[in-house]
Amino acid sequence: MAIKIAQVSIENIDDSKGLDSMMTALKNIPGVMDIELDTASHMAHVRYDDTDTSIHALTAAISMVDYVTQPFPIDAPQNPHYND
Repeated sequence: MAIKIAQVSIENIDDSKGLDSMMTALKNIPGVMDIELDTASHMAHVRYDDTDTSIHALTAAISMVDYVTQPFPIDAPQNPHYND
């Protein structure tokens, strides 16, 4: 088991219904262990077991609720907030 953290932009989710839908979609993915919302920085951090799920599953779940985003592993150089 390898625990990973993905950083998900929630900039395009501007209401509580959208946030609730996104949280429900992510929580229903086997392997997702924890989700921390930071509405001030428009980010969510998703802790997951990468033997049970993947970044692609997170993207698919969010897309299913009409909020397309690009999650990145928090320590990946392609993460737009890598140096923050």
